[in-house]
Amino acid sequence: MDLVLASSSVYRRALLSRLGLRFDTISPDIDEAPLSGETPREMAERLSRLKAEAVAPLRPHALIVGSDQVAVLGGRILRKPGGHGANVRQLMLAAGRTLHFLTGVAVLNAASGALQCEVVEFRVRLRSFGEAQAEAYARIEKAYDCAGGFRAEGLGVALIEHMEGADPTSLVGLPLITLVSMLQREGVDPLSGCRPSRR
Repeated sequence: MDLVLASSSVYRRALLSRLGLRFDTISPDIDEAPLSGETPREMAERLSRLKAEAVAPLRPHALIVGSDQVAVLGGRILRKPGGHGANVRQLMLAAGRTLHFLTGVAVLNAASGALQCEVVEFRVRLRSFGEAQAEAYARIEKAYDCAGGFRAEGLGVALIEHMEGADPTSLVGLPLITLVSMLQREGVDPLSGCRPSRR
């Protein structure tokens, strides 16, 4: 069965490549706005499912992976900064505090209609730092497209005081430990005769 990643994210594509499976990517066209009264966990799960479902008509015999991440600080959802000024403001708001990253992952068997959905939580406490450090970081790494405004797999690790969670890949945007279990339930095992995604 073909494997399809329902995402335009270069980070998710790189993560899935680590499993050594051949897969295609298709960018889903969905409305990612939160719903009234929706919790961050519900939002992460719903958007992951919607992404997989949006791609299913295009690949009706594929196994489709959808994922979405919601960053939360003090009960408030943090959007991707989108630019330098917003990145600095977001970092200053989070300095010395703990962010919660809720990463949803859905696996949809488009042929059978079988759907698996899970949400993985990961917590990151940032160091206390000043505006000059936030400015320097934002200027160097430009993590404008990252929930929370930093890349833990890059220079953003210098902003971090403590991390806690079962699956560190969930922080980057795709919880591989959880995903492997989901794929195995569909008969796809990265350790059983898998082939690289690129030749």
